[in-house]
Amino acid sequence: MDGRSARPKGIALTERQRIAWLRLIRSDNVGPATFRDLINHFGSAETALAALPELSARGGATRSIRIATEGEAERELEAANKFGARFVGIGEPEYPPSLRQIDGAPPLLAVKGNLSAAIESAIGVVGSRNASISGAKFAAMVARDCGRAGYTIVSGLARGIDTAAHRASLDTGTIAAMAGGLDQPYPPENAGLLEEIWNGNGLAVSEMPFGWEPRARDFPRRNRLIAGIALGVVIVEAATRSGSLITARLAGEFGRLVFAVPGSPLDPRCHGTNGLLKDGAMIVTTPSDIVEAVGPLSKPGVFAAPVVEEPDHGAGTSLLPPDETDRARIVDALGPTPVEIDDIIRHTGLTPAAVYLVLLELDIAGRLHRQTGGLVSLAMDA
Repeated sequence: MDGRSARPKGIALTERQRIAWLRLIRSDNVGPATFRDLINHFGSAETALAALPELSARGGATRSIRIATEGEAERELEAANKFGARFVGIGEPEYPPSLRQIDGAPPLLAVKGNLSAAIESAIGVVGSRNASISGAKFAAMVARDCGRAGYTIVSGLARGIDTAAHRASLDTGTIAAMAGGLDQPYPPENAGLLEEIWNGNGLAVSEMPFGWEPRARDFPRRNRLIAGIALGVVIVEAATRSGSLITARLAGEFGRLVFAVPGSPLDPRCHGTNGLLKDGAMIVTTPSDIVEAVGPLSKPGVFAAPVVEEPDHGAGTSLLPPDETDRARIVDALGPTPVEIDDIIRHTGLTPAAVYLVLLELDIAGRLHRQTGGLVSLAMDA
């Protein structure tokens, strides 16, 4: 089946909304999941921004929360414009349809290049930075043939397998997911490749601010973008502790297909991929293995529905905050062990709205940890 997707529908943000969204996601203690809950509760980013100080205080914060200013947001938008980039919101048509479905999808993506690449069905190709010649050749073959079948190739711009995959799909379409800002390519030696990507049929995406130099902890976040954008992820070579295995794990958690290329048991670069095969990953010996498997997921509309929208009227939930007794019951139900929110609701007997609001308060105060799969736990020093 051809990988071309029907153009998804969506709701465009106004410039005022875009500034408010950028302010909200750049404020302290507001990650993607928290952003979503704030919008769902308050109805608009502007209303949520006004509520942050009170939420933080009720959550027990010991210092004032830093809220990104309108001037800071405007300067970042101006920097993006001068760079030839823009910010795309999660409910807008140009946002990658499959990415918007994952837990913790970025509410805003900085993008530069051919936006049509974002809405096509994608296949991730990742692997060892210290790739073998045969591994790099196979990655290029997978990227080239899957690209010709209509799929965009998404990878992480790293050395080795990532570089081979990007170069082989320059003509058909490739997405570079970046760990730093769009103006901070890593490794620096791939700056030329990045320019080829966004000046051609490809696209660069990042959730980080302009000027942000990637740190070690930013790469797993980058891997989450790859796993979320792709219908399936192909691991070509990976050592036992490779970051590519993080991408594979995330892909599995997101309900994506995980493919692995078998390799010699004597080559440490293949220990991770061979382990994936033992754990149930789909074996890949030809690109057609991938195209046939992802075909059913490429049907138009499978990932079309936005999960975060901000209506023009900005109406949200009008709920009085729980009293101190109810708030204490929710806090007492939490601990360092991650639990499901539904379990908190059942344990306390309080309404879902009340529980979610108190969790928001704790989150904004920096006292809540959000875990994979929607689990939450109390910060150890809370």
